[in-house]
Amino acid sequence: MKIGYIGLGKMGKGMVQLLLEEGLEIVAYNRSPEAVKEVSDKGAVPAYAYEEVFKNLDTDQRIIWLMVPHAVVDDVITEILPFLQKGDIVIDGGNSFYKNTIRREKELSNLGIKFMDAGVSGGPWGARHGACILIGGDRNTYETLLPLFQAAAAPDCYQYLGKIGAGHFAKMVHNGIEYGMMQALAEGMEVLKVSDFDFNLTDVSRIYNCRSVIESRLVNWLHDGYEQYGEDLESISGEVAHSGEGQWTVETAKELGVDVPVIEGAFNFRVQSKGNPSYTGKVLATLRNMFGGHNAKGE
Repeated sequence: MKIGYIGLGKMGKGMVQLLLEEGLEIVAYNRSPEAVKEVSDKGAVPAYAYEEVFKNLDTDQRIIWLMVPHAVVDDVITEILPFLQKGDIVIDGGNSFYKNTIRREKELSNLGIKFMDAGVSGGPWGARHGACILIGGDRNTYETLLPLFQAAAAPDCYQYLGKIGAGHFAKMVHNGIEYGMMQALAEGMEVLKVSDFDFNLTDVSRIYNCRSVIESRLVNWLHDGYEQYGEDLESISGEVAHSGEGQWTVETAKELGVDVPVIEGAFNFRVQSKGNPSYTGKVLATLRNMFGGHNAKGE
């Protein structure tokens, strides 16, 4: 299988390297040429313009994977549209709002172009070594793309979830749940820290992740964060950024008449943390840094 890959950020660059190792041929493009050069050194075919992407895809049905921020997906589609033809497949592997995904599929299908959504979880490490992929779109197109999803995912860590938008909807809810889980963990750490007991939080996080009920990748990342930054997290900002998915989950839940106080509270905490740093915020920022590579130092 040969595909065009657009977007070589924290997630895209690692996934391209994994796909190359899995035997796929990749034509790679990024706005900054340095990233293109980096993956070309690993075996990708470099493309420094959209036209070069399509010239190097010598198949009747071109496959394009987009791995760009949700705010620029429409711009990228507009820019590549002159090079697309009927039967081509475009996959949005980023964190797009599901309603936009549905709209984009309708617009492209009117032109004979197939559009799929693939929510990717696992952060940069997962993208590099095998991610969890939540997929929506036409079932027959999914079957065509199955070798690609199998190559990008960890063993058996991909799932077709239904019609267009289902993948991004499920990933949106996943990220909302993630907000709530992280918030509970961060709040618990602050309770431990201010208690009368002289807890070593590195030790606590280690034992919490040792066959306990709350054992998880998040607790493991927290333990790694304490080892890297120290349990006071002095160099970490107590203000926590958010990237949109938690807000989308809260707003969608309200549209559906579902009460989500945990997720909503976690989202509101991040919004209100601006100008109100706290130890809970430091833990959240540390977690975002450890699994997603997000800046945690407020620089």
